[in-house]
Amino acid sequence: MIPYKTIIEINRDSKQPVYIQLTNQFIDLIKERTIPPQTKLPGTRTLSGLVGLHRKTVIACYEELEMQGWIVSVPKKGTFVRKDIPILQQQTWDDKTVPRTGNKIGFAFKSNPALDRKPPQDSVDGYMYVNDGVSDERLTPVKELSITYRKIANKKHTLKYLNYGTTYGSPELRETLMCYLNETRGLNITKDNILITRGSQMGMFLTAQLLVEDGDYIIVGETNYSSSDATFEFAGAKLLRVKVDELGLDTHHIEKLCKTYKVKAVYTTPHHHHPTTVTLSAKRRMHLLNLAKKHHFAILEDDYDYDFHYNHAPILPLASHDTCGNVIYVGSICKTVAPVFRVGYLIAPKAFVDECAKLRRYVDRQGDAILEMTFSNFIKDGSLDRHIKKAVKIYKARRDLFCELLKEELSDYLSFEIPKGGMALWVRLNKKYSWNTVKDVAKQQKLIISEWQYYDAANTKHNAIRMGFSRYNEAEAREFVSRFKKTMRIVDEQGGA
Repeated sequence: MIPYKTIIEINRDSKQPVYIQLTNQFIDLIKERTIPPQTKLPGTRTLSGLVGLHRKTVIACYEELEMQGWIVSVPKKGTFVRKDIPILQQQTWDDKTVPRTGNKIGFAFKSNPALDRKPPQDSVDGYMYVNDGVSDERLTPVKELSITYRKIANKKHTLKYLNYGTTYGSPELRETLMCYLNETRGLNITKDNILITRGSQMGMFLTAQLLVEDGDYIIVGETNYSSSDATFEFAGAKLLRVKVDELGLDTHHIEKLCKTYKVKAVYTTPHHHHPTTVTLSAKRRMHLLNLAKKHHFAILEDDYDYDFHYNHAPILPLASHDTCGNVIYVGSICKTVAPVFRVGYLIAPKAFVDECAKLRRYVDRQGDAILEMTFSNFIKDGSLDRHIKKAVKIYKARRDLFCELLKEELSDYLSFEIPKGGMALWVRLNKKYSWNTVKDVAKQQKLIISEWQYYDAANTKHNAIRMGFSRYNEAEAREFVSRFKKTMRIVDEQGGA
C-alpha cells in the first residue's frame, strides 16, 4: 500500500492553494512511478483522512488531475492513474532627428522575405479591430506602478543604476522571478538560469540566433504563431510543420520527422496553442520531453498567456517537468500587465543563458533597470497576483459574453469552441465565404480584419482566424458583433464568397 500519509507534504505558508500543491505532488509521484500506471487511488473521503485535508480539497485535486489527463474516473469502480502516461527518466540539468528628403536611397542593403509580415494596425478613432488577443490597457494599475517607479528613482542609491549595467538584467528582478516562477510555475531554477529580456519576442530572437545555422530544421505547428516562424526563418532555419488537433501538437508526427530529419528545435505554445487556443495534453507533453531527450533537440516553450486560464488552474509548463535541460522557456510580464512595459524573461540552463547575455549586448545592451526593479517590487508585494486575479475575472466574463453574442448573432456564418483560457477565440468562417471578401466589406463598416492568411502558412484552408475578446467591454463587444453582422448581411446581398 502506498504510504500517502508520509509522502504527501503540504506547506501551509505557501501562497499556492492547497489543492494545487496536492495536485502537483500527485503528478510528481505518477511521473516517478511511485504511483504506477493503472493504480487505483483512494476514495476522496479516505484520502482526506489519510493526509488530514478537507474532502473538498481532495475532490478539487482529483478534478484537476482528471482535467489534465493524469487520472481517469470509472463509474462504480473508482479513480485510476491512466495507463498511457509516458514516464520521464530523472536527470539533473547540465550547467554548462535630421529629416531625410524623399525616398531616394544611395546604398544597397539586404531584404529578407521572412520579415514580410504586416505589423499590428495603428489604432484609428472610430474603427474596431479583429485583434490577436491583447490585454486591455485600461485595466493597467498605472498609478500604483508610477508611484513605485518614482519612489525607486528618487532614492540616492538608485543613481548607480542610471549607468551601464549587466546584460542579464536587474539582479533584484532575477532573484524575485526565481522565487515567483519556482512557486507559481513549478520550476526549479536559480537566478543563474534567468535572463531578463524586453519581452518574449526578444527571448525567441536570441534563442533562434544561437540555435540555428543555415538549413537547420525547426519543427512548428501547421498553424503557428507567425512571428516565431519569421524569427526562425530569419535565422536561416527550414520549418517542418506538424499537425495540430484538439490535443495540441501531434507528437507522433514529430517522432516520424525525427527519423528523417536532424531536428534542431521544436517551438511550442503548449498552454494555449497559438493560434488555435488548444492545450497540449499531458500524454503529449511527456512524449515531447522524451523525444527531446532521445534526439537531443531543444524545446522553445513560449508561455505567452500562462496567467489567463478560466476553467481550472493553469497547467504547469513543460519546463517544470524538464529534467534533462532541453527546454528554453520564454515569457513576459508585459502581456499580463500592458504591452508597453517591455519586461520579459528567458529561462534555460546556465551555459545557454550566459551565451544569450553575450549576444544581447549587441542587440539591446540592457533594459530599464528602474522599471525592472519596479516590477520586482510589484511582484514581491503581491500586486501582480492581485492584478492577475482582477484581470482573469474580467476577461472570463468578457469571453462568456463575446461567445454568447457570436452564437446568437453570427452562428450562420461563424463557428468556434469556447477556449479554456487565453484572450482570443479561434473562429472558423463558413466555407461558402472568403475572408478576403469579408475584410473588404468590413472595412466599410469601420471594422478592420487582421491579415488572416498568416494563420494558414501551411495552406490547410481552415478558413479561420484568431478573434480577441479581452480588450472589449460589454458595450464594445456588442458594437463589434453588430458591425460584423452588418458586414455579413452585405456580403450575402452581394452574392457571398
